Amino acid sequence: MSALLTMKNIKKSFSGVAALKNAELELNKSEVVALMGENGAGKSTLMKILTGIYSKDEGTVTFEGKEVEYKSVSESEEAGIAIVHQELNMMNDLTVAQNLFIGKERKKGFFIDDAKMAEDAKELFKKLNVDINPNVKIGNLTVGKQQMVEIAKAISTNAKVIVFDEPTAALTDSEIEELFKVINDLKAKGTGIIYISHRMDEINVISDKVIVMRDGEYVGTLVTKECTKDDIIKMMVGRTVFMDPKTKSDVGDDAEVVLKCENLNRGKYVKDVSFELRKGEILGFSGLMGAGRTEVARLIFGADPMDSGKIFIHGREVSIKSTKDAVNAGIGYLSEDRKRFGLLVDKSVEENTTLSSLEKFTKGLFIDGGKEKTVSEKYVQELKTKTPNVKQIIKKLSGGNQQKVVIAKWLVKDSEILIFDEPTRGIDVGAKSEIYDLMERLVKEGKSIIMISSELPEVLRMSDRVIVMCEGRITGCLDISEASQEGIMTCATNRQGAK
Repeated sequence: MSALLTMKNIKKSFSGVAALKNAELELNKSEVVALMGENGAGKSTLMKILTGIYSKDEGTVTFEGKEVEYKSVSESEEAGIAIVHQELNMMNDLTVAQNLFIGKERKKGFFIDDAKMAEDAKELFKKLNVDINPNVKIGNLTVGKQQMVEIAKAISTNAKVIVFDEPTAALTDSEIEELFKVINDLKAKGTGIIYISHRMDEINVISDKVIVMRDGEYVGTLVTKECTKDDIIKMMVGRTVFMDPKTKSDVGDDAEVVLKCENLNRGKYVKDVSFELRKGEILGFSGLMGAGRTEVARLIFGADPMDSGKIFIHGREVSIKSTKDAVNAGIGYLSEDRKRFGLLVDKSVEENTTLSSLEKFTKGLFIDGGKEKTVSEKYVQELKTKTPNVKQIIKKLSGGNQQKVVIAKWLVKDSEILIFDEPTRGIDVGAKSEIYDLMERLVKEGKSIIMISSELPEVLRMSDRVIVMCEGRITGCLDISEASQEGIMTCATNRQGAK
């Protein structure tokens, strides 16, 4: 039986830097192929060539027995290939239904039939078993709900091949479960699925085989049921990456309290939240999606107004009414949605790196371009950011490398308190390891970190203490020496404690 899709000897360069060198992929009908590799390995670039976003320099793409080369996404969609992108690209002022059917609007005569689109959207969400109002503006939805809309959009095309690029990064466990049911249903109907994810546990559950890429090249194919997590990681990074949990905190009880929050409140999202952060500490925030962790971070950073509560830095009460107030108080915030809140995606690596510290690079009315370049290059090297140069436009970098630029921005600012909200979302194991090393170095240098994470192994690997939230309230505070996945989940589901 011939393959549904093959990509052979694919090559692609940007500004003289090779992104793909002899990349390969083969997919059969009714098969889920996990495409894996470190950050910048070329996975997303390969998929963008498949779907007509980029043109290849060399190589062949064969779909349903015919050699093809699509010039646009609409052309590849028409042929039967759909993609769910890692970086969401929604029109925030349009409704959910309008985003779903953009370019494929339902019409009544010459006019767009919004009622019909809303009805069809409801049917799609029913298949996904999610509750989303098709008439609300998409910009009002959480990142997780927006991702479900993107998934529904791909399913609506009745495609023969669907590419999922980090589809679960912002989803809850129940949403992931529903997505897997949909994928298995699509597979049973003959659809071929390409699934890009850095979550090893998902790969084991959902895929039939694993194709591994490294530095833009095809490394090999593994049959999922015949390989281990370590086999995949070794092939991806060429080294063993350890994720042992931390067993004891290095922060003493007498360490200075650098940040103290008392009785923070904001509507139904944050209810009477109090905690302390000590110098040199990584304070993990855990909980299920919607528990209120990000909402607490946004209050501290002045991104949302508080109903009531007090914030103290070094024992002195501070008034934080805006993000500017927070930055001036020495707080930096790495958002879970880097594209929307952390970066100017049409600007360069250099411009984004110095964005929060322009006063350091200004001489009179002019910016010192040479100093900007030197500092940006220093952090590219230090964080091992993969980019041809610091003039590269941010949106051309992979998701993980974009994340490193956000981190560089706050390191240049020299913020004393850093809030990392899902710092490794959509990042591979190799890049995760680098970010963990960086965080550990920062706290040794005297910085203090609040780390919000939905990945329990990450929380247990990095935290000195773990604060657990449920429905806007703190339901547990655990020293790392007594924390476990079971203990955290018990607190995270303790709705009684959240009342």
